[in-house]
Amino acid sequence: MNPRTIAFKKASSTINVPFTKDFQRSIATRSSNGSQKPTPLGAVAESSGRARTTIAFKSPFASISDAQKQQKKQDRDFLLSVLETSVTKRDARAYMNKFVPLLQKKGATNFKQQASQTQENGTKETQSTLAEAQDSTETLGSAAAVSEPVYVALVKFRAPQDLDDSTMHGVGRTLSQLKKLGLTSIVVVDCDLPSEDEATRRQVTNMQASRIVTAIDDQYDEASARIVQSPIIIGDAAGKDTSPFTSEDLFVGNSKDLMDTLQDEAIAVVPSIGYTEDLCSFRSVDPNETVIALARQLSGLQFLGQPAEDDQLTRLFKSAEVYRLIILDPVGGIPALNRATGRHMFLNMEQEYEEVTKHLSEACETHTTSDKSRSDSFYHLKNAELARKTLSLLPHTSSAIITTPQEAANDRSGGEDDLDWALVSTRRKLNPLIHNLLTDRPVQSSSLPSGRIRPVVSSNGTSPRIGSLTTLAKRGMPLTIFPDPRVAPWRPPQPGEKRLKLTDPCINLGRLVHLINDSFGRELDVEHYLKRVEDNLAGIIIAGEYEGGAILTWESPFGESGPERVAPSRMIPYLDKFAVLRKSQGAGGVADIVFNAMVRDCFPDGVCWRSRKDNPVNKWYFERSRGTMKIKDMNWTMFWTTSDLSIDQQKYRDYESVCRGVEPSWADNKQILD
Repeated sequence: MNPRTIAFKKASSTINVPFTKDFQRSIATRSSNGSQKPTPLGAVAESSGRARTTIAFKSPFASISDAQKQQKKQDRDFLLSVLETSVTKRDARAYMNKFVPLLQKKGATNFKQQASQTQENGTKETQSTLAEAQDSTETLGSAAAVSEPVYVALVKFRAPQDLDDSTMHGVGRTLSQLKKLGLTSIVVVDCDLPSEDEATRRQVTNMQASRIVTAIDDQYDEASARIVQSPIIIGDAAGKDTSPFTSEDLFVGNSKDLMDTLQDEAIAVVPSIGYTEDLCSFRSVDPNETVIALARQLSGLQFLGQPAEDDQLTRLFKSAEVYRLIILDPVGGIPALNRATGRHMFLNMEQEYEEVTKHLSEACETHTTSDKSRSDSFYHLKNAELARKTLSLLPHTSSAIITTPQEAANDRSGGEDDLDWALVSTRRKLNPLIHNLLTDRPVQSSSLPSGRIRPVVSSNGTSPRIGSLTTLAKRGMPLTIFPDPRVAPWRPPQPGEKRLKLTDPCINLGRLVHLINDSFGRELDVEHYLKRVEDNLAGIIIAGEYEGGAILTWESPFGESGPERVAPSRMIPYLDKFAVLRKSQGAGGVADIVFNAMVRDCFPDGVCWRSRKDNPVNKWYFERSRGTMKIKDMNWTMFWTTSDLSIDQQKYRDYESVCRGVEPSWADNKQILD
């Protein structure tokens, strides 16, 4: 089956949600004389009361205007961005729970009417899709009536004056698409002109703000973005509390214009220009501090410079939630040492921030590198610091995306000959901003081996590279490893050597057992398990407050009568338990954090493990292993991360022997493979 057809079917079975007026207007095209065919997503009625229509495929008899052709191309681009995203059922459920109540309040009635009409004549696939969507509408309809929050993306856009019109319109298109999906942006304009005089800086900043508004409005039939002039007040922090949670020199003083813009479902574009309280004049301000001031205000943590109590304004602030920080910067995502991609695809701030900033600070001070390298390192450092400070003000579920304007634009210039887009089998580059909104994950997992990371072709079709230039950063969680591999590498048990035990005071055995029981859905036989790993425990990895973890052992190959006595050098590194709390599965990158620690820090030369052949997690394991084998006469699949294992036949046989011989430790005493 054609890969694009598969993508359609997968999307239609997972993304069954009604969208905003803009989205309805986008995916319902004007009627034409040619024949029409509904997409797997089904047709969606326009809330404005126009005649119901569906997406029209190219017909040799159709006659449409240039404006309609452009609209159709934009519609295709948006649908491709959504359909090409690998959305799992868990992803779709999380997105729906967050955004669908808001979107349904604006268009559920028309959607349900349309679904009923279309189901009468649609295909079985379309009928099933629409039925699921109607079920979602009925289930979440009551929640929609309770509140109408505004989910906000704070966007810092650096050096927009250096972009050509095509890229600028691409960025505007993506911001428009995010709004259709329920995420409204506040764009802070950063023209980065420190060498220019004050008047020139303000003039260029205002010109680029207007250019951004134009790029966004070009995607709509009506104005959808507006400039909010000088919501930032420049105060005097002298003698005041200057913690990042209260106030600094900058704070939001013109709140009503900003919130009115968001309530009108318009994108706010904020020039990095502030108003001085003492001199009653305007001057340029630090864009990073502007973003932090906005985050502080929208999070309810700004206490200075607040106007007199205004019930309506207070309600508006309480209805806004900063859901994403987006940093559009020509330097792209945060660089990483010893990564095939050269970038952090996922950055766990709690664990990796200190190491990242140390590396970037040293790069800024190195005189042997070029001026451009030092300059890039400076901007990377500032972006990492901005992400850290902003995320500290936001809910734990918020995240930061650092990428280039080109990746955010994700130009799909295919020309009119690309109208048969539904049949094209070539997979296109995903838009990282849309993908992250729908999945809360980076475009490519950070725990994939380098050979599994898709190469990306630049916008001009040349110079392919490994991976994306985008970094997804989260506040994350601490990572604890016993014993610490930074102190001494893990090695097999030595005669007479004291070994780590699961009963040691540094390990909370009760929480560890709860983690395993919750993840596997079975009760561990604790006594049996402790006895089995007592003398061969290699170490343990704990993510956060026992939200995820791994227990690793050194195993001897099995003979006919049990484990053989072999030299320590022949003992096998084995992943005995890999667990993530069910509430944390698929979110926050917990599994990636644990897996990366295992293969990068603990067992860089390779590790093996087993999983039952029908385990739904196997797809995740297949992607991250260097090799797999289904063990004959048993319900086990063996995985390993060891390079060139086929060359070492003895080790290969030892791996299989261990995966065959390890005895399960479950309290139910059932021989169900774990």
